[in-house]
This record gives sequence, structure tokens and C-alpha cells, in this order.
Amino acid sequence: MISRLLSSRLASTTSNRPAAVLTRAARSPPTRNVGSLYESSAIAARRPLSHAALSRASASLRTGRAWPQRRMWPFGSNAIHNLPAVRHASFARAIPNLAMKLIRVPAMFGMAMLGGLAYLQYQAAQAGTYVMDVFGKAKDAASGAANGVLEGAGDLAAQLGRGWEKTKEDVGGIQMPQWMRDIYEGRGGQEGGSEGGSGGPEEPKQAGVGAAGAGAATAAAFALDAEGEQDDRDESTAARDDQMMMLTRKMIEIRSLLQTIGQSESLTLPSIVVVGSQSSGKSSVLEAIVGHEFLPKGSNMVTRRPIELTLVNTPKAHAEYGEFPALGLGKITDFSQIQKTLTDLNLAVPEKDCVSDDPIQLRIYSPHVPDLSLIDLPGYIQVEAFDQPTELKTKIQELCDKYIQPPNVILAISAADVDLANSTALRASRRVDPRGERTIGVITKMDLVDPIRGAQMLSDRNYPLRLGYVGVVCKVPQESRSLFSRGSANITNAITRNESAYFNAHPEAFGPNSNILTGTPNLRKKLMHVLEATMSASLASTSEAIHHELAEASYEFKVQYNERTLSAESYLAESLDAFKHAFKGFSDSFGRAEVREIVKRELDQQVLNLLAQRYWNRPVESLRPVDQLAESIQQPLASLPKADSEDPLWHLKLDASTSTLTKLGIGRLATTVTAQALQESVQSLIQNSTFSTHPFAVQAITQASENILRDLSYDTSDELEICVKPYKYRVEVSDAEWRRGRANIGEVLKHELKDCESALKALEDQIGGRRKASDVLAFIDRVRKGDTVLEGDGVGGAGGFSSALLQKGREALFLRDRADILRMRLAAVKSRQCSDPKNKYYCPEVFLDAVADKLTSTADLFLDAELLSKFYHQFPRILEQRFRDMDESTVERFAREDPKIRRHLDVVRRKELLEHVLKEMEALRALEQREKRSTVRSGSTQEEGRRKRGWGIF
Repeated sequence: MISRLLSSRLASTTSNRPAAVLTRAARSPPTRNVGSLYESSAIAARRPLSHAALSRASASLRTGRAWPQRRMWPFGSNAIHNLPAVRHASFARAIPNLAMKLIRVPAMFGMAMLGGLAYLQYQAAQAGTYVMDVFGKAKDAASGAANGVLEGAGDLAAQLGRGWEKTKEDVGGIQMPQWMRDIYEGRGGQEGGSEGGSGGPEEPKQAGVGAAGAGAATAAAFALDAEGEQDDRDESTAARDDQMMMLTRKMIEIRSLLQTIGQSESLTLPSIVVVGSQSSGKSSVLEAIVGHEFLPKGSNMVTRRPIELTLVNTPKAHAEYGEFPALGLGKITDFSQIQKTLTDLNLAVPEKDCVSDDPIQLRIYSPHVPDLSLIDLPGYIQVEAFDQPTELKTKIQELCDKYIQPPNVILAISAADVDLANSTALRASRRVDPRGERTIGVITKMDLVDPIRGAQMLSDRNYPLRLGYVGVVCKVPQESRSLFSRGSANITNAITRNESAYFNAHPEAFGPNSNILTGTPNLRKKLMHVLEATMSASLASTSEAIHHELAEASYEFKVQYNERTLSAESYLAESLDAFKHAFKGFSDSFGRAEVREIVKRELDQQVLNLLAQRYWNRPVESLRPVDQLAESIQQPLASLPKADSEDPLWHLKLDASTSTLTKLGIGRLATTVTAQALQESVQSLIQNSTFSTHPFAVQAITQASENILRDLSYDTSDELEICVKPYKYRVEVSDAEWRRGRANIGEVLKHELKDCESALKALEDQIGGRRKASDVLAFIDRVRKGDTVLEGDGVGGAGGFSSALLQKGREALFLRDRADILRMRLAAVKSRQCSDPKNKYYCPEVFLDAVADKLTSTADLFLDAELLSKFYHQFPRILEQRFRDMDESTVERFAREDPKIRRHLDVVRRKELLEHVLKEMEALRALEQREKRSTVRSGSTQEEGRRKRGWGIF
């Protein structure tokens, strides 16, 4: 019953549904489980019908009309009709999905291949804009094709990932054939990758594996990864090349350390010295090895100094840069800037000096260079130009002869278009290396001669070299120059590709059976092997020289310096600690009492100045007669003890003098003299410390103290002025203060009298003695009294005395009168009249000194609290911070300012470097000897195993 009902229902439904529904039904599985449908219909029947469905059902019953495009069914049939179609996974439905997903695989590989080719083209030619356009077009085309296949799918990688995950979920419970499971799990791709394109079991070459595995470092250094050069080394050879390059790098590092030690020609390891005539292609060979155009070029002779070029292979680095160790310019990634720097350094040598033997040290770090130590020298010339010195040829030859001496390796550069008999480089090498045991011949410009002729030159028997010849074509092709930025792009690939194209085009001359070396990659390999062998042969002799130098340095270190280890940092720390200790002692001894003495001494001088201005005599400015009337009106100081106590003249003089003293600017004056005293004390401490021999330290300490005192003086002087402000209006002096002032001014007047008498005696000696001075003074007295008439004020001399003599006589007259006044005032200060403070107008000196004492008491208290305490706290801390913040080079420069310390540091540094170098060399020698012993003992099978295991120490 249920089966018939379902069949009729499905047939009616199919006839009444639209085409889209029929299409969807056609794609659905053709068979269903009737039990499952019944169970689903039962579940759906229990669900309540919607309100709209009930309304449509009731309306149909009333009107007797059927629903649009539907017919009435028995009760419960709507549950089956509204049942959602549950699509179970089946093998028939998985096949189209698999086909759609497998279409993505070739699209992905095609996209990856296009991107890879475009990326290689970009790296090789650096044609950024053009290649990116091509890459973009290829990517758009591939994406469009893939999107068309995937019916508008999104990003390829994202869509592939989402499809892969969904596919695994869809087919998770389906029984699939093994071959289809292999496709989904990726095993087919792996197996197919190991087979050839035709499905054959083609195994990859073993040489490729070795180059990619063990020889990755040397492959880039030898330019074997460039276009046109294949790395055909086996695994063991590539590994040995890598370890050989590491060994060479260690020996180059040792050579650099030995260069810093210096003082002996025996303390050196070999380098490769590049010699050749001008225009022989010497610079092109070096630039081909480095991969950049960096050497100076010019119409005239540009290379005037040796260039010590150290190449350092950095396999993990992505950037190439150069450094000038002696200049401290840092890392320079722009090789055109390196070229400009080299040009400036060479042109700094005057043309009259021709050349200089002062080398330029340059280090280049790159993953595309081998570890080499090269020395580029000025090119030989045959005839001097009219604007060049006549001795230029001789000086170049002498400079080159200095560097091509043993044990250095000679790289003799000769052009192919010049016969070897006329090669200046070979002629120079023959003088110092007649057997050709350490000379490598490089013939450039091979493309300018016939290939057969070029092959004959490389295998020449008339000028044999034990290390052989290498032919190169180092010029950059003209068609590729426009794609490079001069001095910044790597030209290794372009040169290698050009060389390979030329030499491969003539296999009869340069083929594998010719037994000759051609190309820059082969030149790089030869240089590496020759340098490593030459350095290894020099280890023994160099080690003996280091032992000898170390014994001398150790003896000097023990005898002269008692094995006292010293460094620039420790010397600075010791000197700073000693200076701080001395400063602590000074701060304990320089306090308020010393400040009071300094300030009081300065105020006493100000009191004397006020007394001279208000009370004492003035200098004799002319020889004219004295106006007696004016003298009587002014009332001379001699009349003061008997003057009226209410006389306004004497009141005015004392009040004005007191006001001038209190408004003098005590804050600024006291702070200035105290700061000057502190600064002088700091200078004294410097002169008595180890810093006295170090101009840099003297300047740093002086500047630090000046800055602190200047900053503190501004605030201290202003605040001190506020403290002494009450004394500017009224000053009260007690009996005790008067007694102290009377005693102190007496001593001050005595010192002033002594100074006047000393100055007067010195003038008498200048005039010609006491007697002659008395004659001059007597003549001036007569003129001033009017007893002698003088015309012209004695400008041209008078009374038998010269004008200069009369001038000195006036100065002596002033000092004589000043001494008389001081004696008179000393007597007045000691009299009973000046013992009472009430008689201050009769004793202005005592009162002014008492006022100065009150100002001093206020000033020293404030200066001790504000200036001294803060200076003592800040100065040592700022000084320590300034010295601690110095960089290493500044500390080294500071320590080497003292000749004794410089010598001590040199001995310690030399001893430590020699010990370090000796340790490194002994390790290299032990490693080399172990390798030789292992080679002798090993058989063919053991030799193969050793090569696979060897050099594990690194």
C-alpha cells in the first residue's frame, strides 16, 4: 500500500515540477531506502503545519478548487512532500567532484612554473618593471583560465585549500579505489615526481644532490649556480670544497690579526697579489671575482695606493656590502659609493709623489664571493705621459716588487691581444719567481683573438707556470649593461653566461679534452685552492716566528711591567677612582671657613677701593700747580680727627661709602669668587693626578666643573642678594663686631702700606736709584707748589728730566703720598678715638670693615649650604657618568695619550694577540696533520667513508 502510494506521488510530483526541479532530481541518486523515507515522513508528520498552509487547506475545502500547481493529497502526504532531500555521499556523485578538483592540479603547477620562470628572469636581469609586467600578465592569464575552469572560484591557493578540506570530509565515509585514495593523499604526486616526464624510472643525478647538499656554500662562491655553469662535483668533492673554504677563511682571519700586530715581516700569511700593465683587464678580473664594479676608473692613472681586498663569504646573508676598517664608515651596500671612496683615497696622493705604499684596506661580505685575500697594485706603464713625473715607472715597479716577494702568490694579468713575450706582469714575476712556482697566469680578452691562438697561449710551453693559465672574458655584455645600475647590481651571472657562450661555441679549442682552464668560475676555484695550499705551507714558519715574538713580548711584560695586566678600561677606572678620592679629601678640607676667608678678602679689597675713592689721595695726573683753595674746601683727611662730629661732609662720605658697599652686588661677587676658587682647586687636583697627561680628560673634567658651577651660580647669586637685602637700608654694628672690624682693618692697612712701599721702591729702582728718584720728586713738588714755572706740562721733558722720567716721578709721588696717608690712618685706627662705635664718622675704615664682616657672615653661610654642598654632590657623579658613557674608541684614545700607558697597552695587547693567533694556528696545523695521517692510512673504501665523515670538527 505504501509503495503504490509513493510511486503515484513521485510520478505526479515529477510531472508538475518545473525544469530546474527536474534537473536537480535527475542529479540526485536514483534509488532510495523506503524504510528511511517512511521514517522521515513519520517524523515530519509530527511537526505542526504553518498557519498559511492551514488557511490554504481550509479555503480549498470550501471552494473545491485545488492549490495552484499542486493537487490535494490525503492527510499526512504533505509531510512527505515537505521533507528535505538528504543527499548521502555516493561514488557516482564523487566522480564529478573529483574531476573538478583534479583540474586545479595542472593549473596550480602551470601557475607555479610561470611564476618561477618570471622570478628567475627578474633575479638574473634586474629588469624590474618589465619583468613585473610580464609576470602580472602571465598571472592574470593563468588566473583567468583557472577561474573559468573553477566557474568563478576565488584565489587559487585559498580555493585549493578549502576544496581539499571539503573533499576529505565528503569522501570520508565512502569506499573508494586505492588509486583514487592515492591521488587524494598525494602519494601519486610524489611517486610521479621521482619518475620522468614519460613515466619512466629516471633517477636524479648524484652530482646534483651533492652540489645542493654539501656544496651549497662553494657553489655560490665559485659561481657554479650561475647560468651557463653546471655544478658537476660529486658529494664528497663539494663537501671538501666547503671545508677548504672554511679553512681558508680561518687562515685569512689569522692573517688579519697578524696585520694588526705588525712590527715584523715574518708575522704574515700569503696573499694573492694582482699585477699587470694598464689596460690589461686587471680591474675587470677583480670585479668579475667580486661580482660588482667597485674599483676606481679614470682617464689618467687613478690607482696610486695598494688595495688590500679581503673577500668574506657569508652564505646565510642576503645583502652584499663593503667596509673600510681603518675609516670606520660602517657597512656600505652601494658599490658605487665604494668606488667613489676608493677614488678619493687614491687621488689624495699628490701627483708629485706618484704612488704611495700606504695600503687601503677593504673588506667585502657577500654570499657570492669566495674567501680570498687579494692585493690590487697600480698597473705597470711603459712610457710616462708628459704630465706625469719621470720617476713614475720606477716607483710603480719598486712598489710592485715589494708586494710580489715570497710567500705571496702572484696573479699575473696579461691581455690575449699582446704576446706573452711582451707581458709586463710575466716579466716582473719571472724576476722574483723564476721557476713559476707561485704565479698564476690570467689571460684576459680571449674573445679578441682566434680561438686556436687563444688555446695555444693557455697551454704555452715557452713561459711555463706550475700553477698554469686561466683564460677569461670578463667584460659585461653591452646588451645587458642597460639593465644594471652601475656599481649596485651583481654582474657575475652576466659575465659567466657570456663566457660560457663564447667558450662553448668553440669546443675544438676549449672543449673538455683540451685540458685548459677557462672562465671566471674556474679562476675562482683555482685561487681558492692555491691560496689555501700556500697558506697551509706557511703555517710552520709563521708559527715559529710567532713563538719568537711571543717570547720577547712575555719577557718585556714580566720584567718591565711585573706581569701587571692593563687595559684602557681598567686604566680609566683606576684614574677616575684616584681622582674622586682626591676630590673627596678636598671637599672635606674646603668648607665654610675657607669660603668666609675668600669672600672677606674680596670685600676688604672693596673697602680699600671705597676709601681711596672717598677719602684718600688721587693719582697725580699733571704737573700743574695745585689749587690751594680747592684743597682747603675739600678738607684733607688729616683734619678728620679734629673735625666737627656733625659736619655733613664726613657724614655724606661715610653714608655713600656704606651704600656703595651694600649695593655692590654681594651675591654675584661672593658667588663668583667662590666658584673661581673651586675651579682653581679642581685644576690643582687635575695637575696632581694621572689625568694631567691626558688633554682629553683635562678638558672633560674642566668643562664638567665649569658647567656645574655656572648653573649653580645663577640661582645662588640671586638668592644671596635677597638674603643681604636688609643691609642695604640700615646697618647696626655691635661692640664685638666693631672690635673685630678694628683689628681686621688694622691688618689690612698694614698689608696695603707694605704693598705701597714695595711698589715705591720698585719705581725708585726704575728711575735710577733712591737719590735720583728724590731729585725727580723734589722737582715735581716745586712745580706743584708753584715755586717753579713749567711750560707745556713737561710733555717734552723739563728740569733736565725726560718725559718718561717725569711720568714715573708722578707715579712715585702718588705712592709716597698714599703711604703717608696709610701711616696716618693706622695711627688713627689704633687711637682711643676709634675704640668707640659712636665715633664711626671719625673712623670710616673700621665701620666699613664691620659692615663687610656682616655681609661675609651671611654670604658664607648661604654659599656653604647652596653652592658647596650641591657642587660636592653633583661633580663626582656627573664626572663618573661622563667617563662611563664614553665609547670604546674614545676610552682607547684617552689611555693612549700617556706615552707610558700606551707602551704598556701595546705590550699587553701584542702578547694577547700572539697567544690567540698561536692557539688558532696550532689548531689548524693539528687538523691538517690529522687529515694527512688519515689519508695515508685509509684505503679506497675507508677513504670514501672518511670523505663522507671528514671535517666533522667544523
